[in-house]
Amino acid sequence: MSDLPYTSDEMMTVSAARMLRDKQICFVGIGLPSTAANLARLTHAPEVVLIYESGPIGAKPPFLPLSIGDGNLAETADTVVSTPEIFRYWLQGGRVDVGFLGAAQLDRFANINTTVVGDYLKPKVRLPGAGGAPEICALAKEVLIVVKQTERTFVEKVDFITSAGFLSGGDARQRAGIPGRGPTAVITDLCILQPEPESNELTVHSIHPGVTQAIIRKKSGWAIRFSDRCEETAEPTLQELEVLRDLQMRSAVAHGGAECAA
Repeated sequence: MSDLPYTSDEMMTVSAARMLRDKQICFVGIGLPSTAANLARLTHAPEVVLIYESGPIGAKPPFLPLSIGDGNLAETADTVVSTPEIFRYWLQGGRVDVGFLGAAQLDRFANINTTVVGDYLKPKVRLPGAGGAPEICALAKEVLIVVKQTERTFVEKVDFITSAGFLSGGDARQRAGIPGRGPTAVITDLCILQPEPESNELTVHSIHPGVTQAIIRKKSGWAIRFSDRCEETAEPTLQELEVLRDLQMRSAVAHGGAECAA
């Protein structure tokens, strides 16, 4: 490990940002996905096109939005269209390269739950809900998921499938007629996971510096597997950390200290 200090959240955000390529069209979720997507825009992918559910296309916010209705998204966008056009023309039309999403629960086949914890009719916790995530997960050419890894978020089976990953695994997604490739990577504060080619079960392909397999197993609700070619994730650079921290500082000032990175 280097002597450059950083947090596990910064490691996660930087790792997620690196997944975006320049000039891709990215449908962005609020929270961690938005932080990572804007970090990518401010570093290695200046021409990435960020789309938000409320209609901004090519948004370049100076600070992180608290919601899809944040005015700075529309003010800095190349153009703003209606929400139906975002979904019908861009997403359903196959024009979105990457969907960038978060999750409250995630299982071994990358199914996402943001609806309820517990029984649907008598839930322990009612979560924020689906929003546009089911359509994004189904119709974007690929999906990236960024989530903090705990026993509560990484579960054997999600309590409710809000957004379909690979359903029961294997070719279940294709048999269900869902067109997109689905999740191609899950980025956590501990590691990076990718679906195995045949089973589509999430497998650890990269472990963040200072993290052990034992820690990852402890924070997983299933018997998590590791790739034979598992490697160590590259640490954040000084530039990446400086840009991320500046973005978060400006966001905190703009929102009066409100939390906008998680």
